Amino acid sequence: MKTLTIDRRFNGPPDSGNGGYVCGARAGAAGADMRVRLVTPPPLDTALAVEHDAAGSWALRSATGQVARGTPSRLRLDVPPPPRYVQAVWASQHYPGFREHAFPDCFVCGPHRRRGDGLRIFPGMLDTGIVAAPWLPADSLDTGDGKVAVEFHWAALDCPGYFAVSGGRRLMVLGEMQAHVDRRVHVGEPCTVIGWKLGSEGRKHHAGTAIFDGDGELCARASATWIELGRSG
Repeated sequence: MKTLTIDRRFNGPPDSGNGGYVCGARAGAAGADMRVRLVTPPPLDTALAVEHDAAGSWALRSATGQVARGTPSRLRLDVPPPPRYVQAVWASQHYPGFREHAFPDCFVCGPHRRRGDGLRIFPGMLDTGIVAAPWLPADSLDTGDGKVAVEFHWAALDCPGYFAVSGGRRLMVLGEMQAHVDRRVHVGEPCTVIGWKLGSEGRKHHAGTAIFDGDGELCARASATWIELGRSG
């Protein structure tokens, strides 16, 4: 048994970890594609026990119960072609989080985060029905080889899915995420991140997300389920 501690820098809501980062931190350590379900908001600055089983699944557990669980699973997801980088820049200028944001200090999409601290991915809607944003990975995301760590790819793939299914107008939490990193992008490499709606079932909303490099090559993709709060059905 080992432990995982989510540093306060990597928050989503003020007192819990960004879901994509938390999912990716364990999936990256496992070295395999994973479907990760968040059972409860991941606490910050708290040692979480990591439990493994013989099938390759794992669980994160706090003193009060299970926080997350992951199961090996290969992602199958059709990804739409990326917009041109200039289109992503235009979309980002219309990011709804600039007007109103439930968690403005979110590590991924919080407009209050400084450059080099948060990811500052601000997705806005295009006429095609997808959301898009430019992303310039900071040096602080480097693993030592000039490339961005796996967990930050998962983080970058998180919040654009929320804006794809909610438009930033409804409060939701990440319930489940599954991702595959085709190629780790380099720090300082201009990237485009997109998100699109896959469907809804009552309070559950399904999204796809993807990261492309400056040449339009697909580098990472994910599917996620978002749970809408404050609504019955």
